[in-house]
Amino acid sequence: MSLSDDIYNAVKKIPSGKVATYGQIAVMCGNPYYARAVGNALHKNPDPANIPCFRVVNSKGELARCFAFGGISAQEELLKADGIAVIDGKVNLEKYQYRG
Repeated sequence: MSLSDDIYNAVKKIPSGKVATYGQIAVMCGNPYYARAVGNALHKNPDPANIPCFRVVNSKGELARCFAFGGISAQEELLKADGIAVIDGKVNLEKYQYRG
């Protein structure tokens, strides 16, 4: 299995109503230094309907400026539809971060 496959499998574990950070996904894949690789893989997500990359935010809870599937406004709308409040382009990590 490739690193991208590991990343996609980790992202699939984020439940509805929760988010994870790039760094958190990197740790789930076995290396905390893979955060940039996580971003690259998600930008090339082959199946956004089943790999919820919109649930991944940066370490400050900020949305992706260049969300590959419709831009930041699309990511915001997907998160809101998921029950996650987005205020000024940010998610409250204390409230919504996945702890699995």
